[in-house]
Amino acid sequence: MRRREFIALLGGAAAIRPLGAHAQRSAARILYFSYSAGYRHDVIPLSKAILTQLGSNSGNFEVTATEDMSEFSAENLQRYAAVMFFTSGELPMSDAQKAALLNFVLSGGGFLGVHSATDTFYTWPDYLDLIGGYFNGHPWHQAVTIEVVDPSDPLVAFLGNSLQIEDEIYQISDFDYRGSSVLLRLDPRTVDLGRPGVHQRFYGWPLAWTRLYGEGRVFYTALGHAPSVWQDARFQRILTNAILWSIRRSP
Repeated sequence: MRRREFIALLGGAAAIRPLGAHAQRSAARILYFSYSAGYRHDVIPLSKAILTQLGSNSGNFEVTATEDMSEFSAENLQRYAAVMFFTSGELPMSDAQKAALLNFVLSGGGFLGVHSATDTFYTWPDYLDLIGGYFNGHPWHQAVTIEVVDPSDPLVAFLGNSLQIEDEIYQISDFDYRGSSVLLRLDPRTVDLGRPGVHQRFYGWPLAWTRLYGEGRVFYTALGHAPSVWQDARFQRILTNAILWSIRRSP
């Protein structure tokens, strides 16, 4: 090969490499918000570390953990592909900040809630429309069997038909069963339904679901109280799949 042809070939290869690099999608930014206006879960620091590692392992997203309410502005939220709540109580958000969050999801942003995210904003009806249900007690904290409602759903298909796990088990009231696609549900045969505080409803005990809110995708799971759950590879994979689904990337 002549020297001029060799140089031209190297130049062509150099030109191809950047194109390949640009073709790879950059990591999406996920805002993990863990402000506690009510009960504060001891597992929150661990959850931040695990979510950060899951993002690093995935290569598809990176997690920014904060409890700074000022992140909720239209301008700031433009930097993120999804928002995840592990919150409680009546968060001190202004009307403008609430509107920014809703508009973010309505216009296509992802929203994910973990555990006590349903124990949040009881006095804000729009939040119920967003997340799909409210926390209504946890009569059981034990090992249970959880049914996989739709084993063909890519978020939970890897689980098969059921899984056993030990955690604090939420009950959900005001559940939008028509507008939600239930992924996981408690097998009531594995708990004592006669315990004080048990509320039996026709939709049972949903423990994870997805829903749409405008153009946005919403995911919630009631699991996540115990450190052992956050350290469980199955729970980590559910969260990774849910984050990717919420930002329209393949689980």
